[in-house]
Amino acid sequence: MWNQGIPEFVLAHYEIHQWRHATAILRVDFPDEWQDIVDILNEFRLYRSEVEVGGGNKSPVAKRIDSAFYKRGWIEKSFDTRIFVDDEERKTPTHKIDCYRNHIGLEVEWNNKDPFFDRDLNNFRLLFELHAISVGVIITRADGLRGLLKNLNKSAIASTTHMSKLLPRLEGGSGGGCPILVFGITKELYVEDI
Repeated sequence: MWNQGIPEFVLAHYEIHQWRHATAILRVDFPDEWQDIVDILNEFRLYRSEVEVGGGNKSPVAKRIDSAFYKRGWIEKSFDTRIFVDDEERKTPTHKIDCYRNHIGLEVEWNNKDPFFDRDLNNFRLLFELHAISVGVIITRADGLRGLLKNLNKSAIASTTHMSKLLPRLEGGSGGGCPILVFGITKELYVEDI
């Protein structure tokens, strides 16, 4: 079963999808990184006080998730990639990854425009083909959050990143051969803290 080893809390509080056996690869080949992911997802709660604050460059929700990974030794990572054809060098720029450790790339897409999914998936595809990552992980919003966010007068517009904008891209092959695991934050994680 693909969901073997995923804690019950995570199964009950996130919408989860995987491609190309991402969960098995993480559990078996990258157990420390897998443990970090499930521990952080177990501990995460979606606080109203953070949802209601404007994010500017990055929202408090995304910053808190990133920080949890950074505290465990993950880093924001850029790659210097080049291809040589005969004697001609061609730079093949990639986008930096929010959180990276030991060939695992993780992106947090909380409140961006949905073309950011294209960027992330293309980046995962290229870095996988170059043997720079083995698995890509995306944490985003489940569709069920849109009603809650709309009630809080926060951006729940159709163009922001949420699961139903990501799934067609994955099913259409945008990630190429890269194993990908996605987690959608659901309203079951919401905490009314103000």
